[in-house]
Amino acid sequence: MITKHEIIVQLYKHKGVEVVYGEEDGTFTAARSDGTIIPIDQNAVDAEFSRQEYKNDRWQEYPSIEDQLDYIYHNGIDKWKTDIVDPVKAKYPKPE
Repeated sequence: MITKHEIIVQLYKHKGVEVVYGEEDGTFTAARSDGTIIPIDQNAVDAEFSRQEYKNDRWQEYPSIEDQLDYIYHNGIDKWKTDIVDPVKAKYPKPE
């Protein structure tokens, strides 16, 4: 699953962000490993999270890893892609 913590690291990695404090539904603080606070744009974080939220939707929709491996064992990779992967990707497409 993608989290806002991960989004902040993605957006601010170029500024050296390594640590993010805060709750998923609240305000965040980003910092370098030396403790230097890096200001973040919460609107940018929220927008990027919304853009990548399809990952969470897909994660929740897919069967467990065990069930998918069992399906592959009994039906093969091609059938797994057709029956399990493709419908979920169609339901939650990756934004352009």
